[in-house]
Amino acid sequence: MLSFTSPTMTYRIKHGGGRNQALGRAVGLKKGWQPALIDATAGLGRDGFILACLGCHVHMLERSPILAALLEDALQRLEQSGQFAEVVKKRLRFTETDSIVFLQKLQQKDYPDVVYLDPMYPERTKSSLVKKEMRLLRGLAGDDQDATKLLTTSLERARNRVVVKRPRLAPTLNSRKPSHQITGKTSRFDVYLI
Repeated sequence: MLSFTSPTMTYRIKHGGGRNQALGRAVGLKKGWQPALIDATAGLGRDGFILACLGCHVHMLERSPILAALLEDALQRLEQSGQFAEVVKKRLRFTETDSIVFLQKLQQKDYPDVVYLDPMYPERTKSSLVKKEMRLLRGLAGDDQDATKLLTTSLERARNRVVVKRPRLAPTLNSRKPSHQITGKTSRFDVYLI
């Protein structure tokens, strides 16, 4: 069962560095600017939820019916829990849809400030296994074969920037050089300014 109130998530919300954490810096959070953001590859919804807690207005999109059902259930329970109910009501929306189709149908007045992409990481070549949770996620969602098309569509629809989360040493998504990168221990954010 997916939960946004697990001890790990609660700790990250309280002690994760706020707007100064890499995720907040990547989407351009600063005082007085709370961007409208589309999380086009919501998956388990963690990054979208954290961004909503940081003040962004987040619309999460997920095309996998199983992940969408898990995410919708977790958001309903979160709204009823009271702890983060206001975040869900005021700054978080969810739609089960194909992100490319959704973005292509947007009217210009509805373009988001930021599009956030966290496509399925490429298969590891190392012999050690990835976390059980990520293996499960890959099994449910599959590989993102259309990730480069999603990036191209996102660049056409974002008003301010597109942010792509990648493994730290992975190549850029479509060999297009980002405006800048924010690199952490295991992952990095490729930022494409519009």
